[in-house]
Amino acid sequence: MSRHPTVKWAQRSDKVYITVELPDAEDVKLKLEPQGKFFFSATSGASKTPYELDLDLFDNVDVNESKASVNSRCICYMVKKAESKWWNRLIKQEGKSPVYLKVDWDKWVDEDEDKGGRGADMDFGDFDFNSLNMGDTDGIGDEEGGSDMEEEMMAESKVAEKIIEEGDGENDEAASDVKKD
Repeated sequence: MSRHPTVKWAQRSDKVYITVELPDAEDVKLKLEPQGKFFFSATSGASKTPYELDLDLFDNVDVNESKASVNSRCICYMVKKAESKWWNRLIKQEGKSPVYLKVDWDKWVDEDEDKGGRGADMDFGDFDFNSLNMGDTDGIGDEEGGSDMEEEMMAESKVAEKIIEEGDGENDEAASDVKKD
């Protein structure tokens, strides 16, 4: 009886990366059909344990533009999609995915990051980042050298000092608490 190897996958709008994790695989057979049928078989280990995989991919693929690479640790397959669009999942089967099928987070790129190569070439147009005040307290971006938050804290501190100096007895403890903060 055949076993299922661990399979990781990731996608872009135009392709799907399928990685079959099977160290020391021998007699590797790969078959990909335009309707999205993906078949893999191999043996591994000293006892030549057979491994097999038969997946119905979510949509049609371009067999001629797809490429495979077999090395000693895994089998990588770059499957070119027939249409450049994001798939909802890797396989047609709805519901819970098989336990041997996992997302390859090392290769994964979100749909909104796909066009910019992991978000590196994002176009912000004429947006001026210098106009942003991110709530800093070190005076960066503030022409007078201090932020609004610093000014508020200084004012509260002065009020607390004044209350302590005048001391009416009733608010001494509360005022000293404010000064400590």
